[in-house]
Amino acid sequence: MKKDNNIEVDNMNISIQKYSILVDRIGSTLKQARENAIHAVNTELVKANWEIGRHIVEFEQEGKEKAEYGSALLANLAKDLKNKYGNGFSKSNIYLCRQFYLKYPTFQTVSGKLSWSHYADLLTISDDLARSFYEKQTINENWSFREMKRQIGSALFQRLALSKDKKGVLQLAEKGQEVSAVKDAIKDPYIFEFLDLPKDSLIKERGLEKKLVDNLQKFLLELGKGFSFVARQFKITLDNEHYFIDLVFYHRILKCFVLVDLKTRKVKHQDIGQMNLYLNYFKDEENTEGDHEPIGIVIAAEKHELLVKYATGGLSNKIFVSKYQLYLPDQKVLEEKLKKIIDNE
Repeated sequence: MKKDNNIEVDNMNISIQKYSILVDRIGSTLKQARENAIHAVNTELVKANWEIGRHIVEFEQEGKEKAEYGSALLANLAKDLKNKYGNGFSKSNIYLCRQFYLKYPTFQTVSGKLSWSHYADLLTISDDLARSFYEKQTINENWSFREMKRQIGSALFQRLALSKDKKGVLQLAEKGQEVSAVKDAIKDPYIFEFLDLPKDSLIKERGLEKKLVDNLQKFLLELGKGFSFVARQFKITLDNEHYFIDLVFYHRILKCFVLVDLKTRKVKHQDIGQMNLYLNYFKDEENTEGDHEPIGIVIAAEKHELLVKYATGGLSNKIFVSKYQLYLPDQKVLEEKLKKIIDNE
């Protein structure tokens, strides 16, 4: 029996497939129009808030008054603007508008890719280097407001900057993180606060792995730019014995596989030896033309720096050992360490 692939719409006999394409095209048009409308509203809001800040600063300069957060000028403005134009004019919002103009006195330096929510959060960062980094990185990686907020909370700038000299710190702030070498793709420590596990939580390696895969989008955000998920519990069989790599990724920028082994204890030299085996296998069995040599990362609860140094010394493979934390780092401590790096040079 021949299947009828047509439907009747107002006495018109038309193809189901063609009709579905029509619906999809209209849907795509509406979606794009709505996105464009939201972007236009955000652009106008950013521009309006910059103009508000300019008006306030110019008024201050004429009257030789500095409008600190608790000043009468801001309080009066918030009250009068709210009465005249409705909500959205709290004292904190007025203060942010003023700060916006002071930090970006030329509107051409304001990115059209960022919303007012982005800038409002960036303006709460007192350190100019850190603010510049998060702004550049948000633009480069197209972070949503929530993604940017999470990275600020995880002290990403300080964690990356602590492994650099003064020149590297300044370059990081000016351009964001540029992944051009293997070491650029590695963090230490990794922050897994998004798993919502208690600080002293006892969790097995398979449980940690499952939690990370269940929160893959956030895990990829923590890993950084360029990581694509390939497999979980990747099976290797050698001499009739089975081995399982916890997580396998492919790095689009470095053009290589990244093998991750998770340890919920202190790392041992056997863990590094096992990772070396995995990397040798991948080089011979999984790499294809155009792939660079794979990278191995052992992410452990604790590590002994001297043991890692001796265990990885002399190996031709690129093996890194990093710690993980289940809670956000103390930003003040990291900022103090970073300040010493800059001041000492």
